[in-house]
Amino acid sequence: MEHHNLPTEDLKTYGIINEDLTFSKKLSPDDVQKFLRGYTIVADNDRNRATFQLTDNNTQLKVIFLERDKSLSEILEQSKEKVQYTDIKNLSKSPDQWNIEMKAFIFDKENSKTVEFDFIKNATELTAIIADQKDLQELGRYKAELQKLKNYLYDKLDKYPEIAKEIANDMNIVSRELDAVTRISVEDKRMYNGNSDVKLNVNDRDMYEDVNRTRENEEQQQQEEKRRLRR
Repeated sequence: MEHHNLPTEDLKTYGIINEDLTFSKKLSPDDVQKFLRGYTIVADNDRNRATFQLTDNNTQLKVIFLERDKSLSEILEQSKEKVQYTDIKNLSKSPDQWNIEMKAFIFDKENSKTVEFDFIKNATELTAIIADQKDLQELGRYKAELQKLKNYLYDKLDKYPEIAKEIANDMNIVSRELDAVTRISVEDKRMYNGNSDVKLNVNDRDMYEDVNRTRENEEQQQQEEKRRLRR
């Protein structure tokens, strides 16, 4: 392979390439080509995650270490029962690596595997999948996680003014999904209640007459208001 510009010693340190300068067999040819084009390699181990990316025309290796709030094995097992939400915090302190990642792990029954979704990168798709479950409780859990992420982003605006634009962009994405979830929740509740917040039994004469009287009173008040304005 062409390696004269690559940071070979760093790549060896993290096991991305071997001593003979061949890439690790854990990486497919497609993975290698993407990595050389700037894509990120992700390595998971229980609660820990590391990402590797070539920068500066492939002369530097950017390494970020992260930590989950739950172990990966626990997440994968519990995702078979219900959607799992997890935070991945950046362990570095540099300003350009401020962020927290929030993920959802959803079990794909058709393919018998758990799929990971990012709250920002996969926002629209994730909301659609959660909404498609037609589960108001799950929708509520998802909404709470979105609000938690929005609060976190809001807190970071003042701390990192140099990347405020990027943080604001992420906040806009989260706010959009929160609005969508709120709208879906209202629509689902209406469907659950029979598409109406008012349940009128037409066989209940008293109730029927009460509703009619209320409507007549409202119409009378409107007419009186119009006459008053014309004076």
